[in-house]
Amino acid sequence: MKNLSILENIKTFVLDTLFPINCLGCARDNIWFCSDCQKNIELLSFQKCPVCENRITESGLVCPKCRPSSRLDALLVSVKYRDDYIRKLIHLYKYKFIEDLHVPLGNLMLKIILSSKIPLPDMIIPVPLHPRRLRWRGFNQSQLLADYIGKNIAAGFEIPVCENILFRKKYTSPQMKIKKYSQRLSNLEDALDVKKNDKNHLSNDLKNKTILLIDDVATTGATIFECAKILKANGAKKVFGVVVARQEINSLNGSG
Repeated sequence: MKNLSILENIKTFVLDTLFPINCLGCARDNIWFCSDCQKNIELLSFQKCPVCENRITESGLVCPKCRPSSRLDALLVSVKYRDDYIRKLIHLYKYKFIEDLHVPLGNLMLKIILSSKIPLPDMIIPVPLHPRRLRWRGFNQSQLLADYIGKNIAAGFEIPVCENILFRKKYTSPQMKIKKYSQRLSNLEDALDVKKNDKNHLSNDLKNKTILLIDDVATTGATIFECAKILKANGAKKVFGVVVARQEINSLNGSG
């Protein structure tokens, strides 16, 4: 244990020397994004139907026209992806593996959840990573966000985070690299499922549960829609999603 502690200290020293930590907004030392700079990030002032993205709806509810085609009940988007700080934070979090950024990003998600009228969930479920990608990244960024939200969404108690309900049974290409919506759907075909025990029963009871589904970024929303479809098929009553940001579909060439 002592040797492990020494190695961790050496690792921290090397990382701090080679990659000094400074606030992305004001360059303050020893923090990635300080609380003062977080206050300058504007939450989205309105939400849209996550399916058609044409109708403004309260709390990101799926509009009546799109409701028959969606198992997701609502999607809350916290901030604009176009914000320079947000893009930098997300890039550092996902691709430079800076786990600490789940705190400022989680705070943005908490603010939009608490400003909405979606009900308090029975459980929180992060969008899963395939074990191969989890080994590469070292952590599931959606699970860290889910853990943070579960501990802070309600005063005095935690909402359980159930990271072992959904899982990826097939390794797929990253959705961000796929432009067309139809190809994104094909990429997810038979890729996600719920975990069951030896008797083919759910390892966790989803029946009549209200679920908060957590992911970092959505574009077309194909992953979240697929997760919601699977959860509803296995008994969930309501599935509400929340993301840090949603990349504008119109910015994708040939998104379809």
